[in-house]
Amino acid sequence: MWMIIWSVLPRLKNRIMNKEQEQIRKKSPIQIKNKKASFEYFFIETYTAGIVLTGTEIKSIRLGKASLVDTYCTIINGELWVKGMSVSPYFYGSYNNHEMKRDRKLLLTKREIRGLASATKQTGYTIVPLLVFIDEKGRAKMDIALCKGKKEFDKRQTLKEKEDRREMDRAMKVYK
Repeated sequence: MWMIIWSVLPRLKNRIMNKEQEQIRKKSPIQIKNKKASFEYFFIETYTAGIVLTGTEIKSIRLGKASLVDTYCTIINGELWVKGMSVSPYFYGSYNNHEMKRDRKLLLTKREIRGLASATKQTGYTIVPLLVFIDEKGRAKMDIALCKGKKEFDKRQTLKEKEDRREMDRAMKVYK
């Protein structure tokens, strides 16, 4: 019985923190989203990770000059890296401006990285970046998710549900 309680407590703590983090994300002026991720994957578990950036990279992100198209995360030597993230060069950067596409290290605890590593060893599971935002202290953060790929019929079902929601919203506007 105690094992069950102890295994549930960290998850409850994460849910409480996620509500606080959602409020921070909504306040953030910069929100760079991976729009295709929700269409192509089922999200199993989400995490918020810090990003290791250079000076000109954080300035470009604060201007909203980044893209999460075709990005993915990998675990190499016990460290989590995001690959394929595009951050445009900073306009006022000098000779030491950064590369547009380079691997960037993500900051998570060892326990979280080990959990993600064991989960991604199963077939069909991957780690996908969802959102890049600036927190209240001015640091760049990234929401990542442990995901399972959707099949073709799942994607059709998602589109159908989205269309039904739109029709309901339109109908509600007419009756207001």
